[in-house]
Amino acid sequence: MKLSEVLIKPILSEKANNQQEKLRRYAFKVARKANKLEIKRAVESFYGVSVTAVNTAVVPGKHKSRSTKSGVIEGRKPAYKKAFVTVAEGETIDLYASI
Repeated sequence: MKLSEVLIKPILSEKANNQQEKLRRYAFKVARKANKLEIKRAVESFYGVSVTAVNTAVVPGKHKSRSTKSGVIEGRKPAYKKAFVTVAEGETIDLYASI
């Protein structure tokens, strides 16, 4: 798998921001087929930091429904894979630089 296909986007939430400040752990949405070694290589090459640990989790898809004028629409959100990347002491990733 190409390194440009591994990382989809960073996860910017309140919980992820707390982990960035306290534990130097960053969360990314990654490709489902990506393994920990590919994720480590991709983060190191794109952000120029040294990675000490990678943890992954597959978030299951959820059933969603909403009411409209024509009736109830039911569907499903897709499942995705999350990666929690811990960087070395003293290093940071600036996720807000491109905003």
